[in-house]
Amino acid sequence: MPSEPNIGNREREILTAIVETFISTGEPVGSRTLARSNREGLSPASIRNVMADLSDAGYLEQPHASAGRVPTPEAYRYYVEQLTGNARLAPQDLAPREEAMISESLAGISDVQEFMERTSRVLSLISRNVGVAVATTSGPNNALEHVYFSRLGDQKVLAVVVTKSGLVRDRVLRLDLSQNDLDLAARYINENFRGWTMESLRTELARRIEQERSEADRLMHSIEQLYKQGALAAERGAQVVFVEGAANLVTDEQDRQRLQEMLKTLEEKEKVVQLLGAYLDVKQEAVRVVIGLDQALPSMQNFVLIGAPARAGNDVMGSLAVIGPTRMDYQHTITAVSYIARLFDKILNEPE
Repeated sequence: MPSEPNIGNREREILTAIVETFISTGEPVGSRTLARSNREGLSPASIRNVMADLSDAGYLEQPHASAGRVPTPEAYRYYVEQLTGNARLAPQDLAPREEAMISESLAGISDVQEFMERTSRVLSLISRNVGVAVATTSGPNNALEHVYFSRLGDQKVLAVVVTKSGLVRDRVLRLDLSQNDLDLAARYINENFRGWTMESLRTELARRIEQERSEADRLMHSIEQLYKQGALAAERGAQVVFVEGAANLVTDEQDRQRLQEMLKTLEEKEKVVQLLGAYLDVKQEAVRVVIGLDQALPSMQNFVLIGAPARAGNDVMGSLAVIGPTRMDYQHTITAVSYIARLFDKILNEPE
């Protein structure tokens, strides 16, 4: 950890200018470059002194002896704190063409998974980095549309569950029930529980089975067998992952091995879920920026995550994020993620 420097207005302005210049150009920033745009009219010598203090504090580093300075991860963290803490984001809006692109991409969608798939794509286009979206199969999007049971043979039954979001789950159960009993059970569940979340359905069905348990009640006996065999069970915390724009990270030959490791990580969906789960809290209200992701995954050491939960009302449906190198346009990306998260809530929470 760097020592805590005395960051006054002069140091803050110079550090901000270095970060923004480096983000824009990708080249080490020298004192003469800053002197030309410095509003306080500081000389290159005065700027060099401030840059030396910032370097000692761990906010800047010098790639080569004769080169300018580049920001460290601590500099980016400080920069983001200034952006979010001083409400500099409030006046910032997306360009009209970007708002139009987002609205056009997401128009007319009521399905959570389709929204998330398109969100990952549009985030990658706007940020020119990697767009990531994870849809969680719980809550209203996990509501029952219908079930179907089919006898496959002796001791085998196919159970098919379709949710409101369009997700289809099927599993083969070891049961010996007639097709007529299966049809009666499916009709009972569809007529009584269509539109219920799977969690609520299973709780209520267990209550009814216990309440109406009777060997003479053939229907409830069939439903009890189906229930116990997991016909209506869902993978707990099942999540669908969408990743778009990984090719945006391969811009040159520099540090190719590190990029390849990072791309390999993004191809493993469970690692993406692990990454977002480690850094995005479903209780958070604002966009979160995390610089340096190696605590969760070592291959993500020099990358940044800018993300937010995706909510419809009080229900968390998943999360959306941009992943990219530390040299990215933070203000623009934070604004885009925040805009889409609000749009998600507006579109998915609208009454049908």
